[in-house]
Amino acid sequence: MTLQQEIVGNAMQMAVVNLRPGQTVYCEAGKFLFKTVNVTMETRLSGPSNSGGQSQGGGGGGMGGMLRQAMGTAMQVGQRMLAGESMAFQYFSAQGGEGTVGFAGVLPGEMRALELDGTRAWFAEKDAFVAAESTVDFGIAFQGGRTGMSGGEGFILEKFTGHGTVIIAGAGNFIDLNPADFGGRIEVDTGCVVAFEEGIQYGVQRIGGLNRQGMMNAVFGGEGLSLATLEGNGRVILQSLTIESLANALKKAQGGDKQGPTGGLFSTHAG
Repeated sequence: MTLQQEIVGNAMQMAVVNLRPGQTVYCEAGKFLFKTVNVTMETRLSGPSNSGGQSQGGGGGGMGGMLRQAMGTAMQVGQRMLAGESMAFQYFSAQGGEGTVGFAGVLPGEMRALELDGTRAWFAEKDAFVAAESTVDFGIAFQGGRTGMSGGEGFILEKFTGHGTVIIAGAGNFIDLNPADFGGRIEVDTGCVVAFEEGIQYGVQRIGGLNRQGMMNAVFGGEGLSLATLEGNGRVILQSLTIESLANALKKAQGGDKQGPTGGLFSTHAG
């Protein structure tokens, strides 16, 4: 059954979720806002795929089953730590009737509820995940080698599979695009990508060549040396505010802007 939720607010949105009996929703630590008293909260290291009531079946019990479950949990935690995500998840369930729980992201901006039907996964930037039904699996996808190392935001992505609702958040305002409507390919600032459907090809390309105009783009354009590329037929969500631009604006407001008038290659932002 679909998660009953409402996204409210403007500059800093939040998701208000109505839990029915038998439903469980989980969030990343730090995204919880409030709950009614009949909603229980439990913190676990394990993700939904090997948590609580799903340990039966497929491999037997005993010490061997416990060891496999512990190793699976340790692998999940290790991946999340490597990706810079929180170590634990918080799980919420309503007892004795319906309950309400609220969640929010960590930056001023929009939220979006994505419905997974089991046929396509969704990929999102780091820290985009807010909450999801327990029927949705949270994983980490590594964009290999050159694409990831050049792409900054794109090296490590969150991956959502299964059935149900997942709620994500980003900075600024969202725009939904399909590269197929623009000749099959769009190019964007690497920090503007929030999420995209499975089937979209994500890559990173150098801005221009190693010539005068290419160096002008890199040094004075504010984008550095690379742009993200998104190709194929599917849904893409972009954000109007990047974390780097927000950080630079805050530094400038505090009188600590050290990147000078040009940005680009001269930016001191290490994220």
